Amino acid sequence: MEVKTATMQYCSDPFNYQRFKTREVSIGQLKMGGDQPIRLQSMTTTDTMDTEATIAQSIRMIEAGCELVRITAPSKKDAANLELIKAGLQAKGFDTPLVADIHFTPNAAELAADYVEKIRVNPGNYADKKRFQEIDYTDASYNEELDRIRERFTPLVIKCRDLGRAMRIGTNHGSLSDRIMSRYGDTPLGMVESAMEFLRICRDNDYHDLVISMKASNPQVMIQAYRLLVKTMQEEGMNYPLHLGVTEAGDGEDGRIKSAIGIGALLEDGIGDTIRVSLTEEPEAEIPVARMLAERYMNRAGHAPIEPMEMAIDPFSYHRRDSREVLNFGKPHVPAVVLDLSHKDQIIPASLFAGGYMYSIKLDKWSMTDAACDLVYAGTRSLDFEIPGTLGVIVDADHWEAKTRHYPLWKAAAYLEKGPASADINFIEASLNDLNEQFISQLKADPTAILVLVTDHQHGMVEQRTAYFKLLHGGCDVPVITKRAYHNIDKDHFLLHASTDLGALLIDGLGDGVWAFAPDMAPKLVNDTLFGILQATRTRISKTEYISCPSCGRTLFDLQETTAKIRNATSHLKGIKIGIMGCIVNGPGEMADADYGYVGTGPGKISLYKEKEVVKKNVPEDEAVQELINLIDEHGDWVAPN
Repeated sequence: MEVKTATMQYCSDPFNYQRFKTREVSIGQLKMGGDQPIRLQSMTTTDTMDTEATIAQSIRMIEAGCELVRITAPSKKDAANLELIKAGLQAKGFDTPLVADIHFTPNAAELAADYVEKIRVNPGNYADKKRFQEIDYTDASYNEELDRIRERFTPLVIKCRDLGRAMRIGTNHGSLSDRIMSRYGDTPLGMVESAMEFLRICRDNDYHDLVISMKASNPQVMIQAYRLLVKTMQEEGMNYPLHLGVTEAGDGEDGRIKSAIGIGALLEDGIGDTIRVSLTEEPEAEIPVARMLAERYMNRAGHAPIEPMEMAIDPFSYHRRDSREVLNFGKPHVPAVVLDLSHKDQIIPASLFAGGYMYSIKLDKWSMTDAACDLVYAGTRSLDFEIPGTLGVIVDADHWEAKTRHYPLWKAAAYLEKGPASADINFIEASLNDLNEQFISQLKADPTAILVLVTDHQHGMVEQRTAYFKLLHGGCDVPVITKRAYHNIDKDHFLLHASTDLGALLIDGLGDGVWAFAPDMAPKLVNDTLFGILQATRTRISKTEYISCPSCGRTLFDLQETTAKIRNATSHLKGIKIGIMGCIVNGPGEMADADYGYVGTGPGKISLYKEKEVVKKNVPEDEAVQELINLIDEHGDWVAPN
């Protein structure tokens, strides 16, 4: 069955890996796009006017593998200092291209083009403004605004064209202009149109050394925006290289999980020519993460073919697949988490601590955390102790016996031959190749069935996505748990690979549960990662979410230290989203996606937000964390830590 053209337009091939072929762009001596490798980049966090500190940090980034160094230029003074930074790097033997990061100041962009190889402009604030005003435009008044932007932007376009400079047109979900918001809303479509307006001006001036980005702190918005951008560019005869990144991803494991979901999901479909992982850490720490994401696709092409079929989802909007309810599983419920303990020598009550369950001998009772798994897989063993009342146990069908909340796991062939055994739930492990007409028919007829979808394919996420398509086309609403196995893998690779493989499917509304078999990893790490993936895809909230920018020369406080303070004070607040922004570039916009915001507005001064509305201005930094707690309390979201 051939794929519908309309749904193919977001990538070259949604079934068999193929890089979306973009035009090759020169950034100084660096080539990007086309057949070039996926390039790795990061951004300095030093004050741009501190020449020596910026040079030293740039060298650390380059030595870590950074191929493109971005430096903020918030004023003409900063832009002029790029000349000294460039000269200082060259004097030390480094010719890595530099990028000037511009917001609000077109004159700084035009000056920076004299000194660096690439200019980044944000179409939301280059010649536009954001005051959260809704404006009722007529077509005529909107076109007048476009003419104004063309007049303001064209000089930079011509200068970059004539000097051979590259440019990134970088849309940010958090800084869409009032004009775009008024016409398109806070949507991926608005993000795409914001960039396309600038792209059309570049095309009209025969300037094509362009790279495009569609960044958001929400991976789902980011993925949909990039897909829609590719579709829109193709419709208008464009194929510019794509810069991938989840902005304000945060730090630690959460930042890596969120970044991998957004970036990895696009790389799986061959979308992306350069990566920046935005972590609230030192910039050189971003490069190994970007490398681990990119290297997975170096030899992906030429894998065993996956037979295409008609797409069964809308890649530009979210809708969770309809699945029937089987006890506490299926669409009416949040996705389940399965903790695999089958590789353990023994399973005792203490083994469940990793899954969020704590047994008190003194009280003879179980307690549980917000990240308590729903099921454990015990392999060939039933658990011979009283289990928590919210926990289920999966046992291989050959060793299963009818016990409270114990359920059999069948292989597909055995299930077809013997049929269901448990009157409650029968888990059936199968891959795409098992989903023939007879098997799907039996799943549809069995009200106790839950499918455990597995794969050992090199292009495994896409093979599993294709299996979901097959179920959708077959009208089969069986609940599905997506399972992946990871062997001989370290912690960092496990975090990134599992987040890509499982998170990308959840972003597309596919999956009623997640299961990772990773015998080399500590079970608690596996359980925490699975809950982190659900949190980042916003399919199951179990903890506080931090939308934290990665810092740059604009940042008005120590972002890493402040993030740690806020996390220490608020991490017990389940389901609250807190934005922590170093400056106002994306701060107010990202507050629209957060419940509360903490934004630097001047040296030692903080403004606090409730969603996108500023409620306290110029709070002294040493009082701001407590004032944030007070604000959360005022709105009824504060609970005392246990």
